[in-house]
Amino acid sequence: MRAWANLYPWDVDGDPAAPDRIAGLGLAGVTLAAAYHSVRAVTPFHPRHRIVTRDAVVYYRADPARWRGARSRPARLRPARLRPAVSRPVGSFERAAAALRPRGVKVTAWAVITHNDRLGAAVPSAAVRNAFGDGYPWALCPASPAVREYATTLAGEVAALPAADAVELEACGWYGVEHLSAHDKTAGAADGPAARWLLSVCFCRACRREYTAAGADPAWLAACIRAAVDALPGGGAADPVPGEAAGVLLDVRAAVAARFQREVIAAARDAAPGKPVYLHVHPDPRATGANPGATPAALAGAAGVVVPCWDPATAPALVAGAADTAPPGTAIAASLLAVAGLGGEPGTLPAQAAAVRAAGATELRLYHAGLAAAPDLAAIGDLCSAGA
Repeated sequence: MRAWANLYPWDVDGDPAAPDRIAGLGLAGVTLAAAYHSVRAVTPFHPRHRIVTRDAVVYYRADPARWRGARSRPARLRPARLRPAVSRPVGSFERAAAALRPRGVKVTAWAVITHNDRLGAAVPSAAVRNAFGDGYPWALCPASPAVREYATTLAGEVAALPAADAVELEACGWYGVEHLSAHDKTAGAADGPAARWLLSVCFCRACRREYTAAGADPAWLAACIRAAVDALPGGGAADPVPGEAAGVLLDVRAAVAARFQREVIAAARDAAPGKPVYLHVHPDPRATGANPGATPAALAGAAGVVVPCWDPATAPALVAGAADTAPPGTAIAASLLAVAGLGGEPGTLPAQAAAVRAAGATELRLYHAGLAAAPDLAAIGDLCSAGA
């Protein structure tokens, strides 16, 4: 089973030793961030820095002409324009890929789609808004025409990068109450899957139109959500939304996500015919975040899916669920947490790999070669040398 490891451009750019260090692990390739959310990350081996802090930007040389395309439409028909910020200095993705590829390391371009606090803050109408009216600037809403245009443009541009052998799309669908960036003071508010679901349901203007088109009153649906949140016991698993409201919300959100995912996958495929496109997913259709829920219809154009398997106890079930959801022939890539400092268990990677393979995984993603300390890298190398 072939393995790829995640990597940031700054893990390689400016470090002459990085290409040989990564190539020496025996990986099939790396999943290199091309468009990423805000982050603070450690770089254990880089000669020039140890802690890197970045806003939500793209790390390649964006094409201004591609992002001006929609301006030919009449102003009254144009959604609010979302444009990615470009990292400085520009071109770190290209430089990192150019350093890795001569060592035989294939490069998959990794793009985060709906998790972007910079754009959500700049255009609040494009962000998720919960049933209480609270905006989530870190979460772009896939029902928004502006977000759909941004996402398809971004996916097409990333797929067309000459240095990319394939594309992985993370947070391609619903993003909700999860943030994982600024100092978080919401402990207890979203404990358990029911609370996370309720506080992630969007009621922005675009979503309200979707509910209305489905024959439901958005104000009634929002009131149901608010009442359910207030009635939810701390950490409770029950979902006290009335059956009719829950059905509408599930159906509408699933349809919006499927439309969004199909559009973004198609944009990437059209921009770079023949390049494999992978989608980060979760088998639970209500899931939000980096690995949002997906339906079989949404995955028809994807070459593969990436499944979060950071908890060894739940990993086999998640892989099996994804295999059941994805169309026949879809590659199933299990993402294993390979960094002890992040809570991973690098010493058990062989056992984890065997478990997800038995459940239906055909590939591995190892998170994260750039964040890994020396013992973590050694464990990754041992796994790859054993053939995963």
